[in-house]
Amino acid sequence: MTFPDENPVALTDDNLVVLPDENPVAVTDDNLVVLPDENPVAFTGDNLVVSGDENPVGSVGEKPVAVADEPDERSVASRIARPDADGLRRAAEILRAGSVVAFPTETVYGLGADAFSEKAVGEIYRLKNRPSWNPLIVHVADVAAARKLAAEWPAQADDLAARFWPGPLTLVVRRAPHLPGIGAANDTVAVRVPAHEVALALLEASGLPLAAPSANRSEGISPTTADHVVRSLPDVPLVLDGGACSWGIESTVLDLTGDVPRLLRPGALSLRVLRDAVGPIALPESATEDGTARPSPGMSRRHYAPRAKVVLCKDVRDVERSGLPEPVATMTYEGGDGTEILSADPREYAADLYAALHRLDDAGFATILIQEPPQTEDWLAVHDRLSRAAA
Repeated sequence: MTFPDENPVALTDDNLVVLPDENPVAVTDDNLVVLPDENPVAFTGDNLVVSGDENPVGSVGEKPVAVADEPDERSVASRIARPDADGLRRAAEILRAGSVVAFPTETVYGLGADAFSEKAVGEIYRLKNRPSWNPLIVHVADVAAARKLAAEWPAQADDLAARFWPGPLTLVVRRAPHLPGIGAANDTVAVRVPAHEVALALLEASGLPLAAPSANRSEGISPTTADHVVRSLPDVPLVLDGGACSWGIESTVLDLTGDVPRLLRPGALSLRVLRDAVGPIALPESATEDGTARPSPGMSRRHYAPRAKVVLCKDVRDVERSGLPEPVATMTYEGGDGTEILSADPREYAADLYAALHRLDDAGFATILIQEPPQTEDWLAVHDRLSRAAA
């Protein structure tokens, strides 16, 4: 039997291993395993062992085995780049080639792709395992770029943009005919100008409007650091590291397609601040069922959730814990005792919420008891995130 030169062949007992240049293939008995090219292959008995670059492959008897199975932290770390000229150049090249880049904003880290490329946007959905009915927000460099994405640009959009952009406010307007739907099964587009120097520099360097949801697996905790991104999405090609996000919670989303602005997602900007700018704002009348069309992200029943079970309660000390998965952590705000004690100020609490959930998840807690914050409008965004995390 002969093989082309470009396909090296290795034999181990009765197993034939054919290794094409780009996609190493291992055959063990009747099982075919295709591996990314950065993963060396080893066999132990009938089992296939895949080891990262740091894992040397040795042998016991006549059968090679992997002598370590730790994740390749160097490979993951290499995906994080400084947002200097070289990092921005690399990121822009990746985006223009139709792939994705994670980048910081003032709210959370986003997973960006060319909003005009259905292929690139599809890569966002694939990496995140995001449902196709959950739309994306498009990030642009300025108001002029936002107007180009809109079929109609109402006067209220100009007023709100003048007051809050760049900043954590997303506006939903009628979508221009030349722009793909970006997950929204209607004629709208959600757009904003981020208030982060790295995000704005990337928009300028790429010359593209960037569709960008939070850079994490669907339903998981939103990332507020570059490390959060690579732990949730280890296959992301590149992450621009801009440090911790200042707001730490997603933008507020307002729908401007009706007679009265309508709140679609509470977020960093409070209703009180927005009412001061535009007057009355309609609130959602009912929950949006999963699987149905919606004009904004952040409306799924379960969202922003850690791996641990989340239990909301008035007082963490009063919860019966005997039936809860252990170990159990508690999250309170100033004035209470807990594993994590957050600020009693709603903005400061929101800024640390996701980071605190990440810390508790990383520490291995199986249950998190969370003290419910005050029932006031300034805490609306926090209540929204906690209720979806506990769903």
